Amino acid sequence: QVELVESGGGLVQAGGSLKLSCAAATRTFTTYAMAWFRQAPGKEREFVAFISRTGASADYADSAKGRFTISRDNTKNTVYLQMNKLKPEDTAVYYCAAATMVERNIDKDYLYEYWGQGTQVTVSS
Repeated sequence: QVELVESGGGLVQAGGSLKLSCAAATRTFTTYAMAWFRQAPGKEREFVAFISRTGASADYADSAKGRFTISRDNTKNTVYLQMNKLKPEDTAVYYCAAATMVERNIDKDYLYEYWGQGTQVTVSS
């Protein structure tokens, strides 16, 4: 069992930056690959970014490439999402997720066993 707690959301103007954090309550953080997803009002949840157990590899949705950076600190049991050049269409609730057995199809939310409660990101135009 892993408890995930996101923080760092808020209201920001277009072009601004935010850094989200996700703290994992577990003694075995390095056994989990981590990802960020988001869900905008009236839309389905969508993949944003993925990072491997060691942090050696990462992958991004096309909408995030060049603007967002995912990272993790395994000494702090925390994964981050640095978001730059934010756009109004980035407005959503952002969720972090943990998976023990994801190698392919990293953008499929059903492969992630544990989810945080989400943090709201609102980008004003």
